[in-house]
Amino acid sequence: MKHYRPSEDIHMTSRRTFLKSSAATALLSLTSFPAKPQEKQRTYSLVAREAAHAFDGATKSNLWLYNRRCPGPTISAKQGDTLTINFRNYLKEPTTIHWHGIRNLNSMDGVPDLTQPPIEPGESFVYQFPLRDAGTFWYHAHNKAWEQVARGLYGPLIVQPSIPAPMNRDIAIVADDWLLSEDLQIHENTLGNLHDWSHAGRLGNSLTINGRFLPKIKIPHSGPTRLRMINAANARPFVFKIKGDTEIKIIAVDGSPCSHFVPEKITVGPGQRVDLFTEDCSKLEELQEVSTGQAYVAAKFIRGPANADNRKWSQSETPYYSFPNIKDAKLISIRMQGGAMGNLGSAEFAGQIIPLRELAMKESKLWAFNGKIGGYTLNLAEVSVGDTVKLDVWNDSAWPHAMHLHGHHFWVDSKEFGLTARQMLRDTYLMQPGERATLVFIADNPGQWLFHCHMLEHHAAGMGGVISVRI
Repeated sequence: MKHYRPSEDIHMTSRRTFLKSSAATALLSLTSFPAKPQEKQRTYSLVAREAAHAFDGATKSNLWLYNRRCPGPTISAKQGDTLTINFRNYLKEPTTIHWHGIRNLNSMDGVPDLTQPPIEPGESFVYQFPLRDAGTFWYHAHNKAWEQVARGLYGPLIVQPSIPAPMNRDIAIVADDWLLSEDLQIHENTLGNLHDWSHAGRLGNSLTINGRFLPKIKIPHSGPTRLRMINAANARPFVFKIKGDTEIKIIAVDGSPCSHFVPEKITVGPGQRVDLFTEDCSKLEELQEVSTGQAYVAAKFIRGPANADNRKWSQSETPYYSFPNIKDAKLISIRMQGGAMGNLGSAEFAGQIIPLRELAMKESKLWAFNGKIGGYTLNLAEVSVGDTVKLDVWNDSAWPHAMHLHGHHFWVDSKEFGLTARQMLRDTYLMQPGERATLVFIADNPGQWLFHCHMLEHHAAGMGGVISVRI
């Protein structure tokens, strides 16, 4: 994927120019991770607007995009940088941006009516935060995300370590499925469909990689290569296979490095990222999606010139932090219920116990945490900074759920890559129907943090709540 340069529509400005704004100066004084003098300021501009895009290279589809690009432009920075995004909303409705996977300042997390007011049409907002971790992240709209992400409002965010890999050997692969009509337009009349909301979520009928049908991904002629897989779909978990006679290892999940291993399958749930590495890319042929049991060719690899940059670089196996001592951990129990074929007959909403059918028809609410319809006002727990927390999560429903915790990464026995569970540090975990999992994290980031299903229709229909980390 192309990394856009300052000369294009994503442009950089100096820290001095930015600090001319009194609002920006006030913002800097409020951050709990203030910029250090040696840190570099990386500043970009993003604009959300209606724009046309050709998935097939010819037919124009009407989408909502950042900087008229699908996916949005790659934001690239280094660990330790302070990132500033000057954002303007040219949509006809409010929006915000969430920086998915970033252990962020709470005021910069982008959750409307929780961490910031919605950004109204024609208004602008400055996001500014330090990049504590290197890794693969992404950004996406978080107001009416079930619609705005489905229309195209997302893009990759790549944070490099201090010594990055050669750019031509570091390739982002953003996967999405789209529900399109025969003339390749968004199925608008199915947005908000309660059948989708009560089942698996909005599933598309068209697969794109980096915004195109069956693209050709340029890779070096030979030698090591890193592939950064990002699932930007509303609800569909992808299972990928890479055709080619070369060993593929997983080296990081959700940004955090992990012990390198060869997976039985490459599962990437909604919101998740998986970094792959091969010592020899010369044998890579195709990227296949195999979740249906049949191989669908999603992209083809084509090789560049033989004189590509062959520099070696190290791949860390050290996660962001070690598994903590859980002797005195705070326990938070969460039972997820609801949806079609579920066992939830009624739930608490607005202080009343209401039958699920009535909640669905009148409020479009179908999912609950601990018998309560979720949302930004549902407080799941309050903990103190420095506490170790155990989330005992039970998926007591008939559907999978991609559970995402804002502002933190958690340890979990991941069952996504084969029959053997692996202890991994993640920010999004794909839970199967009936599964119980323990998510362990250190609450080292103060604020009000959303915990929700990243099947975006499930979140909109009640599967979310807030964990407050108090100083």
